[in-house]
Amino acid sequence: MKFEIQLGGQNGKTRIVELTRDADRWRVTLDGLAIDADATEIDPNIFSILLNGQSHEVRVAPEPGGTLTLQTAHHEFTAQVIDPRAWRGCRHSAGEAEGRQQIVAPMPGKVIRVLVQAGDAVEAGQGLLVVEAMKMQNEIRSPKRGTVERLLAKEGQPVNAGEVLCIVV
Repeated sequence: MKFEIQLGGQNGKTRIVELTRDADRWRVTLDGLAIDADATEIDPNIFSILLNGQSHEVRVAPEPGGTLTLQTAHHEFTAQVIDPRAWRGCRHSAGEAEGRQQIVAPMPGKVIRVLVQAGDAVEAGQGLLVVEAMKMQNEIRSPKRGTVERLLAKEGQPVNAGEVLCIVV
């Protein structure tokens, strides 16, 4: 499968990524150069990626408009698959989430800001909380338009990866 991916918005860099299944591993080619890579989905939309011998945890968040937000421990990127049929064919939809959504901490850290309260109406992509992890601040966003049903975190609270922070219905 060959994908054209634009990083960093309209004026960003375009990369060609080719994925080929080889037994139980993926072969990855980036702009024609082979890369030693392996990826495993460890939680919904959270991937453990081994890239040239280095381990990375990447969180993928589909955004309204078809873009993706990719978060690592130290960086946040936006990306868009140029051929939208390629991403829609995957089980990760670029559209809004549906139904009751539990918003979880992507990694261990500390809640440093709560941006909403229970009962607040929110839009897809709107910031809900800010979690600080490894001296980086990560804004946790709503996956859908809806209402904050419950807020389970408060400012200053330490949180573990996967811990439910709030619920949006």
